Amino acid sequence: MTRILVTGATGFIGHRLVAALDEQGHEVRAMTRHPDTYDGPGDPVGGDVFDAESLVAPLTDIEVAYYLVHSLDDADFEAKDAQAAEAFAKEAARQGVRQIIYMGGLGDDDEDMSAHLRSRREVEGLLASTGVPVTVLRAAIVVGHGGISWELTRQLVKNLPAMVVPKWASTKTQPIAVDDVIRYLVGVAGREEAFGRIFEIGGPDQLTYVDMLRVAAEIDTGRKALIIEVPVLTPRLSSYWLALVTDVDVTTGRNLIDSMGTEVLVREQSIRDVVPGEPIGYAEAVRRALEERTG
Repeated sequence: MTRILVTGATGFIGHRLVAALDEQGHEVRAMTRHPDTYDGPGDPVGGDVFDAESLVAPLTDIEVAYYLVHSLDDADFEAKDAQAAEAFAKEAARQGVRQIIYMGGLGDDDEDMSAHLRSRREVEGLLASTGVPVTVLRAAIVVGHGGISWELTRQLVKNLPAMVVPKWASTKTQPIAVDDVIRYLVGVAGREEAFGRIFEIGGPDQLTYVDMLRVAAEIDTGRKALIIEVPVLTPRLSSYWLALVTDVDVTTGRNLIDSMGTEVLVREQSIRDVVPGEPIGYAEAVRRALEERTG
């Protein structure tokens, strides 16, 4: 049994992760800004990564800490996320945490990195800056009920029988089912062979965003989506378009779109040496996401 802290415990990834760790018998603290209203598994504990003093109690006597926090809905998300990661790393070191596990973004390190991906890389470095071993899992789009990127896909195909999409929609990516994300996150906890390492994780399918929209449309609605690509929709215009036809706000949409123009594919498979098993395909991930939503 390992003493584990999960930040972002009520989020898309966090609430699933807490449940999975709890089922395995770990002693799990679920960190939230509102512990009085938390009704999930694990022991609720109050804490806010943007308030350094509030991190003392959650991190006390913790062996493994999951850092699952970001501020995509904030225009100044890069500065906020950097400040929070630095504070978390300092307190984790003071408390003797053995491992921090972080969900980063998949993509190459180059001058074309989006602000979103650049921020994720900065957070990786800051979490490791105080000497606590960090395990990073880098993923592209995570497919599962409640995930922002998946909700964009689902709502677009649900609300628009035909759509005009910008040129970034022909960019290839490697989506991953949320079930596989949780399997990998649980699998690296406390594993010394994963300390200080970066792993790329993805499903078996390499698809363009257009491919993803078409597969999702056929599974969800039983029809083929009519999709026309045009070169004139800028990231800013695209974000307003998304806000008009989905419930994702403009700021979040813009930050996501900025990272969609670059191909993001898994280049190495070393995660399978630590956590064996075949990942779920995109079509099956879509079916599971839709079933969870209606079930």
